[in-house]
Amino acid sequence: MKLNTLLLLSFVTASLQAAPEFKWSTQEIDQITIGYGLQLSDINGDGRTDILLADKKTIQWYENPSWEKHVIASDLTERDNVCIAARDINGDGKAEIAVGGQWNFLETNKDGAVFYLAPPKDRSQAWSPVQLPNDPSVHRMHWILGPNGSYSLVVKPLRGKGTIGGIGPGLRVLEYIMPRDPTGEWTLSVINQDLHQSHNFHPVNWDDDPEEELIIAAKEGSWHFDRGEKGQPWEATQLTKNFSGEIRDGKLPNGKRFIACVEPMHGNTAAAYVEPESGESLWPQLKVLDGAIKDGHAVAIDDFLGIGSDQVVVGWRAMHPKDIPGDPGIKLFIPNQDGSEWTSQKLSGAEIAVEDIKAGDLNGDGKPEIVAAARQTKNLTIFFNES
Repeated sequence: MKLNTLLLLSFVTASLQAAPEFKWSTQEIDQITIGYGLQLSDINGDGRTDILLADKKTIQWYENPSWEKHVIASDLTERDNVCIAARDINGDGKAEIAVGGQWNFLETNKDGAVFYLAPPKDRSQAWSPVQLPNDPSVHRMHWILGPNGSYSLVVKPLRGKGTIGGIGPGLRVLEYIMPRDPTGEWTLSVINQDLHQSHNFHPVNWDDDPEEELIIAAKEGSWHFDRGEKGQPWEATQLTKNFSGEIRDGKLPNGKRFIACVEPMHGNTAAAYVEPESGESLWPQLKVLDGAIKDGHAVAIDDFLGIGSDQVVVGWRAMHPKDIPGDPGIKLFIPNQDGSEWTSQKLSGAEIAVEDIKAGDLNGDGKPEIVAAARQTKNLTIFFNES
């Protein structure tokens, strides 16, 4: 075989074996207080994705591309804000916003609050809060697509009412239907009330209908909830048994669906599970991605490398170093074809103590950026995708 042919084969082999790498540049766009909740959505209808933040006492959005901050609500409750939902639910190209507050980590009888924020004509100015009914311990929320193209707000507490240490009634996952006049009475229904200590959840669409379902992380493991036929309860399917705090879904290079979780709540393990073969129920674990994270608090999944399948970003905040020594960090995990092996890249360390992470294309180049809000380090940072 000729020398140049051998060299070409050697080059191709090396290229195939080399793990892809994420390349990025960072921009810190603000110093914040805590950064409880992030969302990415177009707020002013200019076709660009903006950044929204539920900080300790303020709700604000950062206008793309200048990242000018617009504070649209302040001091909604005596205690902290804790979560935010933003999505265009009426097709006008501008996101509607809901927020949760009056956050009290251990209290389960009275604290918590839910607000719909009614926008002014100039969306950079103060929005009008419409307070809605709530269960205690409001913690996470999402707008989800429902029947006939309608949207509803799903709100999930961290704990069940009156529970102590996860013992007691299950928490109620509530669905809110907005009336024609948002200041009127919203219709509430219970999606599920069997889980305990559920930190995070996420909307998905795993079936053939346009309606979205939910995946929920909880003390009882991770679960999938699908809307039943009209008038019927939501159908619950257990995915994993380990106590999980964070959950997101993606696709492997071989096309199979997977989920990535942080275990347990505020835990030290990031793990991936794969959709089971037909006839099986629980999802088998693919891999422990990392068993030494410190206070894991955020997961984002997207195709950051532009390879046609997904990778996993995990962030942790190391909030109690005296109990579990170690630094905060963010890592990217990249699966092989079937997810049996993963490579990792460190994206940041002690400089960003992650409270929340979201992924989305901010500059219109088709590649998702990573946005991280940090607690102890008090910074809001964009990782611009240069892969």
